[in-house]
Amino acid sequence: MKIAQLTNVDFSLTHFLLPLMRTLRDRGHEVVGICADGPKLAPARAEGFRIEPVPFARSLNPISNLPAFLALLRLFRRERFDLLHVHTPLAGLLGRVAGRISGVPRIVYTAHGFYFHEAMAPAKRRLHVGLERFGRRFTDVLFTQSAEDAETAIVERIAPGGRVLAIGNGVDPDVFRPGTAEERAAARAALGVPDDAAVALIIGRMVAEKGYPELFEALARVPGLTLACVGTRLESDHEGDVAGALARAEGDPAVAARLRLLGYRTDVAALLRGADLFVLPSHREGMPRSIIEAMMTGLPVVATRIRGAREQVVDGETGFLVPVRDPEALAEALGQLVTDERLRARMGAAGRARALDLYDEAKVIARQIEALEL
Repeated sequence: MKIAQLTNVDFSLTHFLLPLMRTLRDRGHEVVGICADGPKLAPARAEGFRIEPVPFARSLNPISNLPAFLALLRLFRRERFDLLHVHTPLAGLLGRVAGRISGVPRIVYTAHGFYFHEAMAPAKRRLHVGLERFGRRFTDVLFTQSAEDAETAIVERIAPGGRVLAIGNGVDPDVFRPGTAEERAAARAALGVPDDAAVALIIGRMVAEKGYPELFEALARVPGLTLACVGTRLESDHEGDVAGALARAEGDPAVAARLRLLGYRTDVAALLRGADLFVLPSHREGMPRSIIEAMMTGLPVVATRIRGAREQVVDGETGFLVPVRDPEALAEALGQLVTDERLRARMGAAGRARALDLYDEAKVIARQIEALEL
C-alpha cells in the first residue's frame, strides 16, 4: 500500500512517527511523510524516507492555513494514497478534509491528546470539541493514545460510528533503560553536578503550560535539588510568563547555581541515565512520551494530576501526582524524593516494570498494524 503519515512540524515526525514509518516500510509498504519543512527532518531523510513539505501555520485562522490546505489537495490528487494517517489536531483536521475531497479511500486519525481539557474556558472548549466533531465526518478510524481520551471521544461524539481504539504510547526499552555506573558518571559530568547531588530532569518546550514557572519556584524551596531542563520554544509558541519566572530564578544565586538550561538535545536517553528523578508539572498533556521515557529508564516521576499523566503515573507507587499550578505541593513531592534514596529506587523500579508492561513501543505499533490490517 501507499501510505501517507501526516503531522504539523518536523519535531513530531522525527520523534513520534519515525518508528511507525520504519515498521510499515519493513512490511513492504511505501511510506511518505508530510509536514512543515524543518531541520529535524534530517534523520528521516537520511533513512531514505520521502518527505513532502506543506506550509502549515499553527493557527486556527482559516486564511493563514489556506496555502497548506491547497497544497494538501494538490498532493493527494497527485499521489493517490491508499491510506492517509493523520496526527495532531490542526494538521489532522486539514488533512482529513483534503483527503476526503481528494478521494483517499481510507483515513485514520490518531489523537495524541485532544486539545480541549477540563480546565479550559467553556466557550473555548466547545469550539475545540465542535472542530473534532466536524472532523469525525472525514474519519474512518480513530485512535487515541490514552484510554481516557477514548472514553471522551465516545461521550463527546467524536468517534466515527461510536468506535475508537486506545493504542497507547511507547518507547524502545533498549534505548531508554537504566544506565551503568559509567554512563551515569559521564552524564553527570556533562551536567557539571557531583555524584551525590540529586538531579531532576524535565523534558518539554520552554512554555508556561509545561509548568516551568511553578517548577522554578519549587526549585527555590528544595535546596538539595539540581534541575536540568531539556527543551526550547518553537517559533509558534507563546512564552507566557516563563521569561519572568526564569529571570527571577537566575537572579537568585542559590537557585541559579542549581539550574541547567540544556536547550534542544538529541541525547535524551543518556541524560535520563544521569538523573535521579523526572518532573513534568504540565497544565495540559495528551499522553506524554517523556514520562514513559523516564519510567522506562527507571526514574520516579513527579507530574501533575492531569489527563495522560494520571494514567501513566501511579501516585505513591511509581511517583507522585500533584495539583496543577501548585508550587508548594510540587516542592513537597520533589523534596520527598530528594531526601530518600531508597524511595527513589523503589518507585523507579516499579515505574520501569509498569512501562515494560504497558508502554513498549513495539506493542503500540503492532496494535496499530493489526487494527488497520496492514
